[in-house]
Order: sequence, then structure tokens, then C-alpha cells
Amino acid sequence: MSKDFLNKLFDLKDKNVLVTGAAGQLGRTICGAYIKAGSRVIGADNDSNGKKKSDPGLAEYLLMDISDKESVVKAFKHIYSKSGRLDMLVNNAGVNVFEPFEERSEKSFDWVTDVNLKGTFLCIQEYAKQARRGLHKGSIVNITSLYGVISPDFRIYTDCNRSNSEVYGAVKAGIIQMTKYFAVHLAQYGIRVNCVSPGGIFNPDSPQGADFIKNYSYRCPMGRMAKAEEMVGGVLYLSSEAAAYTTGQNLVIDGGFSCW
Repeated sequence: MSKDFLNKLFDLKDKNVLVTGAAGQLGRTICGAYIKAGSRVIGADNDSNGKKKSDPGLAEYLLMDISDKESVVKAFKHIYSKSGRLDMLVNNAGVNVFEPFEERSEKSFDWVTDVNLKGTFLCIQEYAKQARRGLHKGSIVNITSLYGVISPDFRIYTDCNRSNSEVYGAVKAGIIQMTKYFAVHLAQYGIRVNCVSPGGIFNPDSPQGADFIKNYSYRCPMGRMAKAEEMVGGVLYLSSEAAAYTTGQNLVIDGGFSCW
């Protein structure tokens, strides 16, 4: 197999990519990977200070609240007016709440639902509209979660003042189902829709508790938490021509955590 063949298969050079949640840990990592692959990356976040946190190689940083339709429509119209096309959309932005479920307020429940589920829908909706008008193909990668596939093991949260929420898992499972829905409905327009479900990612800037890391690592067959960089291979693969016949799939990258 020639090097030229592999390069063509995974070539993302000069592709226009939008990554939401670009100021967060995983968002920064995903943006950086596309930039290294030669893509023109537009980062979006609702953090007014996010440009300082995001990858300096971004072609553009947009303030966008994915839970607000007007904000989403404005951002996509701006992108298409400047670039004419958007080859890839990565729906990475998301939020969570951590108080015990007995203390969950309606406001916090709605916040997670509005950002994670509705926000992903609004981005897909507007991208599909713009791509169809522009008559170009595209790829959507939704970032979901291991906890959209299995329930959190509450026994590992021994030294944390937080526990993973029921609403987070519910909306991530909803995004996995929505991925399948749009894979079916957008295939006729040449738009592929897939998702990546990461396992627990270690955060060096704000480390999880020592006991949590130990408990999680014991529970994981590979014996450790993930690095953010270990998620990008799946995202880049699903964006590339190597996945030209792949749509509606959920790629779980969890070190085997969900195997038992």
C-alpha cells in the first residue's frame, strides 16, 4: 500500500471545519488536530474569553450560543458568506451538572437539555440547510459520551463533590439516536453523520480526585483514564474519505470501560 494512497484516504488539507466548544479541553485538542492536518478551522464557543484559551492556529473564533437559534443561524450565515462552504461540523460543545439528582432543579435540567441536545440539533439543522443550498457534501461528527451508552458507576465517585447526572446521560443517549436519524435523512444530500463517545478524560488543568482516578482506572481494562489526544483519531477518521461509507455510527473510545 503506497504512502500516496494513505495520504489521499485521510487527506483533510484545505477543508473548512467548524468545531463548537472550541475553548474547552477536548475542543482545543480537536481544533489543534484539524489544524495540524491542514484544515481551515473555525472555533466557536459562548466564552467571550475563549479566544485566549483556544488554539492560536484557528482561522477564526466565533462567539456562538448553540442553545440560541438566532445565534446559530447568524454564525452559519457568516461562515458561508465568507467561505462558501463548510466541509465538516464537529458538535463538541456541552455542559453538565453535578449535584445529587435529589437536588436537581428544573433550571439546571433544562440548561443541560438546551445546550447539549437542542444545541446539537440547531447546529445540524442550520448546517444541513446551508449545505443543501450550497449543493456540497459534508460530514458531521457529534461528540457524545460513554455515559450515553452505559450508566455511570456511582461507586467510583468517592472523593468528588459531584456525581455524573442522569440528564447528561439521557441527552448524550439522545444525541446518539439523533445521529442515526440524521444519517438516514441527510444521506441523500451527501452528508454523513456519526458520533464519538469518549470515556473519562483526565484533565491536567483541573485534575479529578486521586481516589476517582484510582477507582476509574481499576474499572477500566486499560487501567487508566484517557488523554484528550486519544479522541482525535476517531474524529479525524470519521471526517475523512477513509470513512466515506460510514454513517450513523457511534465510535466508543473508552479503553474498554463499557466491555463489562
